[in-house]
Amino acid sequence: MTPELANFRGTWRISRRVVAANGPNARFSGLAEFTADESGLICDETGELRLDGQTPVRAERRYLWRPGTAGTIEVQFADGRPFHRFDPGAGTPCARHDCAPDVYEVRYDFRRWPVWSSRWRVRGSHKDYAMMTICQR
Repeated sequence: MTPELANFRGTWRISRRVVAANGPNARFSGLAEFTADESGLICDETGELRLDGQTPVRAERRYLWRPGTAGTIEVQFADGRPFHRFDPGAGTPCARHDCAPDVYEVRYDFRRWPVWSSRWRVRGSHKDYAMMTICQR
C-alpha cells in the first residue's frame, strides 16, 4: 500500500537509534501523534532520549506535514519553514535538506505498511551521524 497523508493520522510508537561518528550514540523511544489541522497534519513526537553514559531526558519536537503537488508530502518545521518533501509512492522515497554547512538526506520505507521507517544521514562540518526510526501502530 502507498500511504497518503491522511493515512498517517493517529498515534504511532516510535523507536529511534542515532549513531554518531564522534559519539555519543543515542536512543529515543516514544510516540508520534499525527493530528489534523486546517492545512494537513501536525506531528508531535514525545518520549525519552537516552544518550550513552548520560541520564535519560524527556524529548519532544513538532513537525507539520502538508499535502504537496502530485501526491507528495511536504514536511515543515513547527514554525512553517520548509524541511523536505517526499513522494510516498516512489520506489524509494527520499529527500534532501541543505542546512549549511550540513546536509540532511532521508530515505523512507513504506513496504511493510503500516510499519514504516526513515533513515537519515547527516554530514557536514558540524554534524556527522546516521539516524534510523521505526514507526508502528
